[in-house]
Amino acid sequence: MTDEVVTEFPLFPLGVVALPSEAVPLHIFEQRYRTMIGHCIEAEAEFGIVWMADDGLHEIGCACEVERVLERMDDGSFNVLNRGTRPFRVVERQGHLPFPAGVVEFLSDDDEDLDEDALEQAHSIYSDLVKRATDTEPDESDLESMDAYGMAATVDFGLDAKQGLLELRSENARLKLVTRLFRAAAKRLDFVDRAQARARSNGKVRFN
Repeated sequence: MTDEVVTEFPLFPLGVVALPSEAVPLHIFEQRYRTMIGHCIEAEAEFGIVWMADDGLHEIGCACEVERVLERMDDGSFNVLNRGTRPFRVVERQGHLPFPAGVVEFLSDDDEDLDEDALEQAHSIYSDLVKRATDTEPDESDLESMDAYGMAATVDFGLDAKQGLLELRSENARLKLVTRLFRAAAKRLDFVDRAQARARSNGKVRFN
């Protein structure tokens, strides 16, 4: 299957990484991006977030759609809530529009059978992590419908990890990666719990 190619696709270089299904709130203040988001709202069109990292602009980003305008300011800036939709690769930058844009190729996953064991393991570890971090248990029906992107979109990973997840073209590979990331997050929670316990005991072991 040939991936879809789109020209004049609005691009938003940012110091963030968005994932499909992730809620992405943004404060829009520069005129060119106010024009961009205004165009997307009027045309009901997507725009793309690409990570502007210390080593430069990454070529693989995530398309987003504007869900709603949250607040408009007197100076013309506004807050919007966006939702990640699908990954893409920047093929070429275009500079003839009043906002950054480019030719992009939307990326399909590899043709493979889903690893049900990997999915079940990821769901289990994710559920345990959510319960430990929030004291609430994920809704079973919601959990069953969540893929790797859906789970990762609700956890605050580092940007490198999120970008690595976005660049994988295999759901099975993404499930294995998020499982490792969830385990690492659980270990960090263990460390924080132990550190807080030591702080409460002033460094002494309590027996009661």
